[in-house]
Amino acid sequence: MTAVFDPDKHHRRSIRLPGYDYSRAGAYFVTICAQDRACLFGDIADGAMRINDAGRVVADSWQWLESQYDYVELDEWMIMPNHIHGIIVITDDNDNGGCRGGSRTAPTGDARNATPKRKPIGRLIGAFKTVSTKRINELRGTPGISVWQRNYYEHIIRNNDELNRIRDYIANNPKQWEIDQENPNVWPVAAHEGIRI
Repeated sequence: MTAVFDPDKHHRRSIRLPGYDYSRAGAYFVTICAQDRACLFGDIADGAMRINDAGRVVADSWQWLESQYDYVELDEWMIMPNHIHGIIVITDDNDNGGCRGGSRTAPTGDARNATPKRKPIGRLIGAFKTVSTKRINELRGTPGISVWQRNYYEHIIRNNDELNRIRDYIANNPKQWEIDQENPNVWPVAAHEGIRI
């Protein structure tokens, strides 16, 4: 028997803002969760995050984004036991074709005058997940195992007041672990409902 596609049952609801250009310069608050909310990256003790070796890989991979792409700046970020919160700023700086160190081949024809495209947030998150997953799996000896959930949560930061509130939220997140929606010991059956800003 062949399954029939039913658009009411077989679709992934997009959590992105329709029609928004996610490669556009701006600040974006993202949350990326570990597969099955597994606490892989360390633990919370006395209101502070203590990262383990996998957590250090996550930190290195997160910082790699800023070193890899000229137009990426990292603002406040925090690794939690089973997720990472961070503010990614996409700037208008894109002098080297988007990657630090420039293009590997010389541009030809019209490409010389073309402005290189920035990767949208989703592609940047994908690069982070790929790099960190490969390194964590090498560390654990678990090739091919998923480390991250399929999607991520994002919020477009619209003004400085919002930016400062989100910075405070991220910085204080370890102190809130006992009531965090991502804490599997607190919310064993609750689905992530998004960050309330």
